[in-house]
Amino acid sequence: MKTDLWKEMGVTYPIVQGAMAWVADADLASAVSNAGALGVIGTGHDPVELVQEKVEKMQALTDKPFAVNVMLLNAHVDDLVDYLCQSGVKIVTTGAGSPGKYMKRFKAAGIKVIPVVASVALAKRMAREGVDALIVEGMESGGHIGKLTTMALVPQVVDAVDIPVIAAGGIGDGRGMAAALMLGASGIQVGTRFVVAKESNAHPNFKEKIINAKDIDTVITGESTGHPVRVLRNKLTKKYLKLEHEEAAKDQPDWTKLEALAKGALKRAVVDGDVDNSSLMAGQIAGLIHQEETCEEIIQSYMQECRELIQQHASMN
Repeated sequence: MKTDLWKEMGVTYPIVQGAMAWVADADLASAVSNAGALGVIGTGHDPVELVQEKVEKMQALTDKPFAVNVMLLNAHVDDLVDYLCQSGVKIVTTGAGSPGKYMKRFKAAGIKVIPVVASVALAKRMAREGVDALIVEGMESGGHIGKLTTMALVPQVVDAVDIPVIAAGGIGDGRGMAAALMLGASGIQVGTRFVVAKESNAHPNFKEKIINAKDIDTVITGESTGHPVRVLRNKLTKKYLKLEHEEAAKDQPDWTKLEALAKGALKRAVVDGDVDNSSLMAGQIAGLIHQEETCEEIIQSYMQECRELIQQHASMN
C-alpha cells in the first residue's frame, strides 16, 4: 500500500488530513502527523506572520512530515510563498487556483506540491506544470465542492495523468479507502472525520452536529453563484437558500446579499459553537460518524478495515 510518494515524503500511512479553515490548526495537524499520516495546516487568508506562528508551533509539536495548505486567492500569497521557501516546510497543498507561477521556487526549495483539483482538465494542467501529486476531490466532501462525484472523477483523473492521485470526498471509513485504492488512487484525504477528532479544537457543538447527522442532513448552498458549498442544514442554510432562490430569479441578481449573510459564518460554527446561524461545513460521510476518537484511532480504523477488505478480495482470486 506504500507507494513511492509516501516513501519520499516520509509518511507511514497514505492518509492526508484536509486543510479545513478554522479547524486545521497545529494541534490537529501535529496529532495526525504523529499518528503516521500527513497533517496539514490550513492558512486561508492568513497573513504571513500568522502562518509563521502556526508553522513554528507545528515544528515544536512534531518531528514528523507535515504540509501547509496555500490558498492561492490569499492576498498575501506572494509573501507566503517567500516565507515557505525558507521555512523548512517540505510539502504544500494548494487550493483555489493554480500554483504554476510558484513551481520553480517551490522546486528550488525542495518542496513537494500537491494541489486540490475537481476536474480532469485541471488535473492535466497541474500535471503539465510539474506538481508531485494531486488531491482529487469529489462533490461529496464538505465545504467548497466541484460537480463530479469521487467515484466518477477519481478513475478518470487516474487514467489522464502519470502522477499519484489522492482521492478525497465521501471517504468515511476503511471501506471507502479500499474503494478509492481500487479506483487507482495512491491514498486518500479525510476532512470531516478529523473535525470530530479529540485533538480537534472545533467547538463541541459543531462536533455534536456532525456526530448526530443523518445521511440526508447536508445541503449545497451557492450553486446559483457558481461557488457551491456543502454544509449541514440549519437556520442559516434555510435563509440562505431562500435568498439565493429569490436573487437567481432576477435579471440582475445581487449576490452581495448572500455574501453578507455568509460572512463569518464558518468561524461562528467552529470557534463560537453557534450551530444555528453558521456554516457547518461537513461532507456526506457525516452520517457515518458516531463518536469522537483520537487521530490515531481514526487512522488505525481506516487502515485496519482497508487492509482486511483488500486481503478478503485477494483471497477470493
